[in-house]
Amino acid sequence: MTTFSPDDEAVVRRATLEEMGLSWRQIQNLLDEGKLERVGRGLYVWKAIPPSEHRTLAEAAVRVSHGVVCLLSALAFHGLGTQVPHAVWMAIRRGARLPRVDWPPLEIVQFSGEAWTHGVEAHEIEGTSVKITSPAKTVADCFKFRSKTGLDVAMEALRDYLGRRGRSIEALLEAADACRVRRVMMPYVESMA
Repeated sequence: MTTFSPDDEAVVRRATLEEMGLSWRQIQNLLDEGKLERVGRGLYVWKAIPPSEHRTLAEAAVRVSHGVVCLLSALAFHGLGTQVPHAVWMAIRRGARLPRVDWPPLEIVQFSGEAWTHGVEAHEIEGTSVKITSPAKTVADCFKFRSKTGLDVAMEALRDYLGRRGRSIEALLEAADACRVRRVMMPYVESMA
């Protein structure tokens, strides 16, 4: 049987397990032995790796490989604001097929053009590469989607971002331009900066 090393991804798809050389029966044995846990249809986690606070982001990234973690989930990841999202907020390219996922719960928004490509960073979470919007882009996105997240959330995110060490007003304004919300954001930036 294939050996497992803690350097492997904590969250794996069934296809990945089969690529490792595991048969259906071996996967069942790992489940029965408590070494593997099924968290969704075709989605498993290795029990040997303790879960981090961001495991659901890794699970979402495995399930929606073309998505980018954004808005409230990105705020929580970057430590901006006080929001605790009930679902993983993910952006997909406008016109892309909407994902059908049983776990984790998702809130899907669609981006296009520069708003889709600007400010996307890759972060490693439990061995999984997860695309997440940068702090500056996340703040700009909150203003762009203020009707979904609330203006109070966008203002709190902006206040936290501006109070951060190493913050960049230039990066914030570039993100605002990419999201086409510079005119909306500028009065708030000027009053808080």
